[in-house]
Amino acid sequence: MGPSNDAWPILPVAEWVDTRDTLQLWTQIVGKVRMVSTPLMNHWWNVPLYVTGRGLTTSLIPRDRRAFQIDFDLVADRLDILVSDGTSASMPLTSGPVAGFYDGLMDRLDGLDLHTAVWTMPVEIPDAIAFHDDTTHTVYDGDQARRFWRLLIQASRVFEVFRSRYLGKVSPVHLFWGALDLAVTRFSGRVAPPHPGGAPNCGPHVMWEAYSHEVSSAGYWPGPDGEGVFYSYAYPMPDGFAAADVRIPQARYDQQLGEFVLPYEEVRTAADPDDLLLAFLQRTYDIAADLAGWDRASLERT
Repeated sequence: MGPSNDAWPILPVAEWVDTRDTLQLWTQIVGKVRMVSTPLMNHWWNVPLYVTGRGLTTSLIPRDRRAFQIDFDLVADRLDILVSDGTSASMPLTSGPVAGFYDGLMDRLDGLDLHTAVWTMPVEIPDAIAFHDDTTHTVYDGDQARRFWRLLIQASRVFEVFRSRYLGKVSPVHLFWGALDLAVTRFSGRVAPPHPGGAPNCGPHVMWEAYSHEVSSAGYWPGPDGEGVFYSYAYPMPDGFAAADVRIPQARYDQQLGEFVLPYEEVRTAADPDDLLLAFLQRTYDIAADLAGWDRASLERT
């Protein structure tokens, strides 16, 4: 891809798709360790990863009288397991089969007396291969992963500004490993109808929990093409949402995705990336909240 020192890095999907897919599977393995080790929190907020100053983290996971966290150090191309009793273990992040990463992580957890059994089927991925059998996904390029991480730093920073404007229930800025997307979600406070589901290897209860209440959600997804997209959707989708005028020339409603999308490249190359992204987040939320009749006066910070 060539060097880039821009805050908003160039990241063509076609050039890093192999690393992206491997990294997604690695995050699913690590994320599942967190999931099975923590009590269920509303909307699965006990399962995502978070952006750090060196990559991604599970945050602290309790285990009996100890606690541990698993960090992707994307600066050093290393995975670290840090335990509250002062013990630790590491493994390199390098090209090789996902099965090898899975075995290596589980061996190191066992060595720290942190044995963790997870369901080894990836979720939200068509034609998925069980982690311990996956010798297909083998590519990891550290420079490409770091570009993705730097992108997440910038997107997370802007998402936090958008998040701060809301007084109602709003999620932290999460990296959901099901689709490897960074997301922030606002809630109206009203119960939503049961979600129809349909994601691969996700039972209906997964989406029922995720979408138990009415939302306007936005994020960044490193797909399907170009350099990925910023997205915004509402569940349940109010009448007129898809046909609404977003009033941002670079954005559009994508019928296939069922979301408004703003290509990352448009943000990256904008004169003021923050201003364009915040306008997209705010305008798409305005559409959802107005059409669905949210109590905006009590939910928003003026």
